[in-house]
Amino acid sequence: MPDLLIELFSEEIPARMQRRAAEDLKKLVTGGMVEAGLTYASAAEFSTPRRLTLTVEGVLAASPTTVEERKGPRADAPEKAIEGFLRGAGLTRAQLEERDTPKGPVLFAKIEKPGRPAADIVAEVLEAAIRNFPWPKSMRWGAGTLRWVRPLHAILCILSDEAGAEIVPMNVDGIVSGDTTAGHRFLAAERFAVSSFDDYAAKLKRAHVVLDPKERAEAIWHDATNMAFANGLEVVEDAGLLAEVAGLVEWPVVLMGRIGADFLGLPPEVLQTSMKEHQKFFSVRNPKTGRIERFITVANTETADNGATILAGNEKVLSARLADAKFFWDNDLRVAQNDMGVWLNALENVTFHNKLGTQAELIERIAALSRELAPLVGADPDEAEEAARLAKADLSSEMVYEFPELQGLMGRYYIKAAGHSDAIAAAAQEHYAPLGPSDDVPTAPVSVAVALAEKIDKLTGFWAIDEKPTGSKDPFALRRAALGVIRSIVENDFEIRISEAAVLGVASNLSRQADSGELLYLSFYETDEITGELENEAWSRLETEEADFDPESGDAIHSLKLPRNELRKLLRTSHLAWSKDVVFEPSNDHLNSFVEDKGDIFSAVSITTDLLAFLHDRLKVYLRDQGIRHDIIDACIAMPGNDDLALLVKRARALSEVMATDDGENLIQGFKRANNILTQAEAADGVEYSYGGDVKYAETDEERALFAALDAAEAKITPAMAALDFATAMSAMATLRGPIDAFFEAVKINADNATVRRNRLNLLSQITRLCSSVADLTRIEG
Repeated sequence: MPDLLIELFSEEIPARMQRRAAEDLKKLVTGGMVEAGLTYASAAEFSTPRRLTLTVEGVLAASPTTVEERKGPRADAPEKAIEGFLRGAGLTRAQLEERDTPKGPVLFAKIEKPGRPAADIVAEVLEAAIRNFPWPKSMRWGAGTLRWVRPLHAILCILSDEAGAEIVPMNVDGIVSGDTTAGHRFLAAERFAVSSFDDYAAKLKRAHVVLDPKERAEAIWHDATNMAFANGLEVVEDAGLLAEVAGLVEWPVVLMGRIGADFLGLPPEVLQTSMKEHQKFFSVRNPKTGRIERFITVANTETADNGATILAGNEKVLSARLADAKFFWDNDLRVAQNDMGVWLNALENVTFHNKLGTQAELIERIAALSRELAPLVGADPDEAEEAARLAKADLSSEMVYEFPELQGLMGRYYIKAAGHSDAIAAAAQEHYAPLGPSDDVPTAPVSVAVALAEKIDKLTGFWAIDEKPTGSKDPFALRRAALGVIRSIVENDFEIRISEAAVLGVASNLSRQADSGELLYLSFYETDEITGELENEAWSRLETEEADFDPESGDAIHSLKLPRNELRKLLRTSHLAWSKDVVFEPSNDHLNSFVEDKGDIFSAVSITTDLLAFLHDRLKVYLRDQGIRHDIIDACIAMPGNDDLALLVKRARALSEVMATDDGENLIQGFKRANNILTQAEAADGVEYSYGGDVKYAETDEERALFAALDAAEAKITPAMAALDFATAMSAMATLRGPIDAFFEAVKINADNATVRRNRLNLLSQITRLCSSVADLTRIEG
C-alpha cells in the first residue's frame, strides 16, 4: 500500500493559526479520501511557519469497485416512468432485473461503479481542500482567484511505495504539484526532491527545519532552562508563549539577554507582560529575590557572532518598551500616593452597561453589598466596603490602559502604595477570581466579600434587565460568574443564604431603573399579617390611583421622587414589585386586571427566584464533575434552605455516599414501595394517613421491629438534621434498609382488619416522612 505525503509551502503563517490549520488539512483530506472510498491506516499532521504537512500511511492503491442496487418502478409502470429510472441509473432496459414482490413485479437496477486510482482521488480531494480551506483570514495575490492565509508558493504531493515515488498531478491556479520542497529561508533556501516522509523529514532537518512543532517547543524549553540554570536563574513558565514562539521559528536558536538596571525595580508582572506582549520574550527570574533580571529570546537563524548582534538589537528595543512601562509606573504611583480619588472620579465617565450605569455606579453597588456580606464571611464591614471602593480604581491607571490584563494586580500595588492594609490591597487582585474552573478561589475574608459582591451584582444586574445567557451565547460571562459564586461559597464553607444576598443586589440595580425615571409611580402599602396580601381598603385606594402619602399608616404612596436608600428598602420586600408605570403587590388576585397594558413587570423576589434556579443549574454541572448524580442533586435542591449552597452541597455529598452502598440503593426501593402504596391508598380512601402508627396494633415481629427501628433512627436523624450533620442523618436512614425489607416480605399492608390496615398505612407514612426529612427521595431514579 502506498503512503501519501502532502506539503503546502507558503509565506509565513501566523503562529496562532498553524495548529488548527494542520488539523483542518488532515480532516479535509482524510475525510474526502474516505468518502471517495479510499481508506488508510494512519495519518499525522505537522506545521512550521512556512508549511503545512500531512503524511498518510497505508493508503489503498485504488478505491474498490462498488455495486449499488436501486429499486425502480413496477414492471408494468408507464413507459415514461421506466425511461426516467433508466436515465437516472445510466442503464438500458435489458440490464434491469425484474423481481416478484408482494406489490407485484418490480424493476431493480444494479449499478457498478468501478474503482478509481488513488492519485486521481487525492488530486481531486486536495484541490477541493485548498480552494475551500477554512482560514480565519485569507488573502488573494497576483491575478489568481485562490485565497490563502499568505501567498501559496508550492504544492508537494507524492504517493510512495517500495517501487518509488509518484507525483500526484494537479494544478491549482498555476501552482503545479511536484516532489520538491525548500529548507530554511536563510540557512538552506535551495529546493530539493524527496521520495517519502522519512526522506522528507531527514532532509528538512539537514536543511535547518524542525518539522514537528512539539519538537521545536521541547528544544526551546530545554535550551532556555539550561541556559538560565547555568546563570543561577530560572525561566518563568508560560505554555502559551512557548507554543506561540515555536510557531515563529523553523530552526530555534535560544539566546539570553540582560534587562537594563533602570528597569529592574518594576514589578515582575509588568516586566513579564511587557516582554511577552511586545517582544515574545520569556522572563528569567532570580529565585532568591523573585526579580525578573534577564530575558530569553528565540532567533530563527544561526549567526557567525553567536547571536550577539541579534541580542544587542533586542536589548535596545526592549529598553524603549520598558521605558514606557517605567513612565506609566512612576506616574501611577504618584497618583496613588497622592489621591486615588482622581481615578475613581474618572470612572464616572466610563460606562459599565448602558442599562446598569457607569463603573462608578457599579462600584457603589458593590461597596454596599460587600458591607452586607462582610459579617457572613468573617470580614470587617468597614474594611470590606473600603476594599470594594478601591478594587477597580486601577482601571483608570495608565499601566492598565496599556496592559488591560494587569487589572487588579496593579490595583494591589497601587492600593498598598497608598498606605492601605494588605487585605484591602489583596482584594483588588483577588476579587476577579476565579476566572476559570481550575483557578483558586479567594480565601481572605475581605477578598471573598468583594469577590462575591462583584459577581452577585453582575448576575442580579443582568437578570434585572433581562439579559440572561441563552443557549451557547453568554456575552457577559454570567455562567462563569455563577460558578465563581458557587465555588467561593462552597470551597470556603460559608453559610450564606444566596437569595437574601441576591435580593439586595437586585434591589440596588432596580433602584437605578426607578431613579432614572423609568418608574413613574411608587406605591407602598400595608399587607395583611396572616395572608401577606393587600388589605382591601388599601386596594381600593390603590386602584383609584388617588391615594396621598400618609407617613403614619403608610397605606399608599404615589410619588415621583424617593431617596435611593428608601427605594432600596422598598424593593427588598416580598410584596413590592415594579413596572414602568406602577409598583404593585405581585401575588394578589387583582394583579392581572390591575396591570393590564402596564408593560413589563419586575420584582426583586421573583428575579431572585429565577436567578437561584440558574445557580442551581450551574451547581449541578459543578457537582456532576465531582461524580454526583443529577437525580441526587435534584433530591437535595427540592429541600428547604436550598439557597444555602454550602449546606446544599454537604447534603448532596452525604446522600451520594449513602447511595453508593447496597443499603442506600435498597432503602430507596423500600421507600418508593412504601410511598407508592401510601399514595394509592390515600387516593382510593380519600383520607390522609399521616398520624403515625401505633405499635400496640402490630401483629408481627417484623412490624414491631420496624417500629423500633424507626424510633431509633428518628432519635438520631432529628438532632443530626438540626445540627446540619447530614452524614450522620444519612447513615441513620440507611440502617432502616433491613427492617423495611423484612416488613414488606412478612406483612400484608391491606389487611382484612380495617384498624390493622390503617395502622400499617400510618406506619408507611412514618417511613416516608422520616426519609423525606433528609432529602426528597421521590426524585431519586431507579
